[in-house]
Amino acid sequence: MIITLTPNPSIDRTAALAGPLVRGAVHRLESVTTQAAGKGVNISRAAVAAGVDTLAVVPADSDSAYVAELRASHLPVHPVAPAGSVRINLSVTEPDGTTTKLNSPGDHVDGSALLRMSEALVAQARAASARDWVVIAGSVPPGTPAGWYADLVGQLRATPPRIAVDTSDAPLLALIASLPDCAPDLIKPNGSELASLTGADPDALEADPHAVAVAARDLVDRGVGAVLATMGPHGAVLVTGEGAWYATPPPVVVVSTVGAGDSSLFGYLYGCEQDLAPEACLASAVAYGSAAAALPGTTIPSPHNTHPQLAKVRQL
Repeated sequence: MIITLTPNPSIDRTAALAGPLVRGAVHRLESVTTQAAGKGVNISRAAVAAGVDTLAVVPADSDSAYVAELRASHLPVHPVAPAGSVRINLSVTEPDGTTTKLNSPGDHVDGSALLRMSEALVAQARAASARDWVVIAGSVPPGTPAGWYADLVGQLRATPPRIAVDTSDAPLLALIASLPDCAPDLIKPNGSELASLTGADPDALEADPHAVAVAARDLVDRGVGAVLATMGPHGAVLVTGEGAWYATPPPVVVVSTVGAGDSSLFGYLYGCEQDLAPEACLASAVAYGSAAAALPGTTIPSPHNTHPQLAKVRQL
């Protein structure tokens, strides 16, 4: 069972260009796709496609088109009264796979809206088992205190499931500052997010798996159970208390990178669901991420789209 929280959900609209994006020019689009999304929702979509039990906790009106689309996709959803409407994110993809994202901030929230979300998530976690996962994913809406994710992890540590966090900016910095008291079982930073914790150059760090492993090891030593650091086309690094591994993904033709990181995180959790060894979970993660990059828009891959046996994994 994977329970997800998406505190700042979105309607993702992806516009596909026939050629390179030129600022100030008029472009004719090849296609436009729209999907109810958000990091946690994307992970729950992947779970549904893989036959893994899931529940998506989202701040959205129960009778909204957003919730209706999720339910029509056979995705179990627990809507929580929202502070405002669901935001709209725009992505523009070019033929070579280059993706430009224009993400709106979302409506301002107050303490009562945050309390509704945290109470709903903790209640679901209390009813779950130690084999299950709770995933807190994505940005937070304006008005959210930087330490809200850290506080939420602290509450969840008193419940049975394992905890995974995928976020960035102030919430990530506050979570790391709270270690070890509010340490999750897993965090999934990308190269830029990991660099924000170390002060390193993001591009240089993302291209150096050994440097990524050193930065991730520091977080594990400070209490985090495991760090899955995604490195874009370079693959991913996994560091746990047992060791460190680096995986390069199967070769793909990149169509859209929207949702690739979310798919990587699910791929790792999917490996955990099958009780695979850490290096096999890492292979599953990079296989899912590369499969997502080969699909249009926010399309989430199914297991038949992935080829973990083609990922190359080595111990660091």
